[in-house]
Amino acid sequence: MLPFRRRRRKDVLQNNMVGCTLYSALDLVDGYYRWLISACDVADSGAVEHTSNDNRLVTQLFRPPRAYAQTYFDGIFVHSCAEHWKSDVENHVEHLRAVLECMRTNKLYANLAKCVFGAEEIPFLGCFIWKRGLRADPAKVKSIVEWPIPKNQKDLRKWLGLANYLHKL
Repeated sequence: MLPFRRRRRKDVLQNNMVGCTLYSALDLVDGYYRWLISACDVADSGAVEHTSNDNRLVTQLFRPPRAYAQTYFDGIFVHSCAEHWKSDVENHVEHLRAVLECMRTNKLYANLAKCVFGAEEIPFLGCFIWKRGLRADPAKVKSIVEWPIPKNQKDLRKWLGLANYLHKL
């Protein structure tokens, strides 16, 4: 088993990605099935700590390209800008090749339907990230505006949770 690592903070990842001009998002598939687990390691409830193991694995594998590839659980976010006498497109293609080669070497696969390549902005943990910073997901803003008047404390907590999440952007 990999050593314990604390999950990377969302705001740190966002700060590392803001200011770039091209973004790609890759969504890894079959995280649960990547692990060979013996019967004695499965809890009585049938649950396995696959999420934290998967997160540690992906974080460890993508440590070398951390300057241009951020990971968060099963997501890999590649970001590039013009530097070293190369255009942003040239850098982004180079960065994507390195990430895809790492994925191939380690037999990690992406869900192509959920991937975004070479975009000026990408969805990132409930918001959109682009060169000028973060912006709220319009669908989430619309749901806050159109939310029915809370009828009880549970409904109010749901609405406050979503509103506070977007407020922190």
